[in-house]
Amino acid sequence: MATIAPDRAQLGYVLGDNEGEAFWLLGMLQTIKVGSDDTAGQYGLIEIVVPAGIGSPWHVHPEEDEWFYVLEGELTVWVADTQLSLTAGSFAFGPKGVPHTFYAAEGGVRALVGFAPMQFEGFLREVGEPAPERVLPPPLDGHPDMARLIAIARQNGFEILGPPGPPPGH
Repeated sequence: MATIAPDRAQLGYVLGDNEGEAFWLLGMLQTIKVGSDDTAGQYGLIEIVVPAGIGSPWHVHPEEDEWFYVLEGELTVWVADTQLSLTAGSFAFGPKGVPHTFYAAEGGVRALVGFAPMQFEGFLREVGEPAPERVLPPPLDGHPDMARLIAIARQNGFEILGPPGPPPGH
């Protein structure tokens, strides 16, 4: 059971396995475990559940480091031209200013994604849909409106460079 209070970051708090604010975003379930309000925007942590073949667009955070820790399954992460295959217990780091992406391998993945500072949360809140339950969203119906996503990403500290999947040329 979660201990939630407006000043929870100063008091300390716990979130159980199925707790935290959850969103459906681009075919994924994303749950905020440490939000920007908890840390004055200095860092954040999101749990992601991603079905096979789904992932983030190719993007870059000019001011925000991003890292990945796999809990279950397998995640493919590209950092610039380097492809990294992560399995349970594996970690990868995407430094600010370096383009990167991720997508789930066969069977899907559950992972933790960290940010410092936490700018991505604004994008998640604006593009994502509050998850009515802790399950994957229905499959995407067509392609998202990339022009809309690009504009919202810019407002939240990062730039979308291309579609999900390997970086251009790979």
